[in-house]
Amino acid sequence: MENDNVVSGMIRKRAELAGEIDSLEGLMREKLIALDHLDAAIRIFRPDIDLEEIKPKPIPPRGQAGPGEMIRNLLTILRKATEPMSSHEITLALMILRSMNTADKGLVRTVSKRVIAALRNHRTQGTLRSYDTPGQALLWEIVR
Repeated sequence: MENDNVVSGMIRKRAELAGEIDSLEGLMREKLIALDHLDAAIRIFRPDIDLEEIKPKPIPPRGQAGPGEMIRNLLTILRKATEPMSSHEITLALMILRSMNTADKGLVRTVSKRVIAALRNHRTQGTLRSYDTPGQALLWEIVR
């Protein structure tokens, strides 16, 4: 019985995944119904159209920022800050600003990598500067 914790954790995860699948199946049904209605409306105006020739438009990846949006948001966060901020604080502030799930550790890690890359890039350009702190953390601020 030494594996009870492991098994109960896997059972919980399975239930979570099954719930997500049910939710996605419902969403897919709704989207298919909406697509059928749209197809019918298009056929009213163009009865001879071949709808199969219309290629699906890809959706952007989760959490993708538009051109310039990342640095614009980072600069806004740093302008409002009363003191230099760590990259982790900036990451969490950015995620809150963009209504992203800060409890998702994988997403926080991904956003953090992008934030750090943008911060370093703008430090090189002279827009931002960083300060060393005890440990490995850097504090960031706008060059004034």
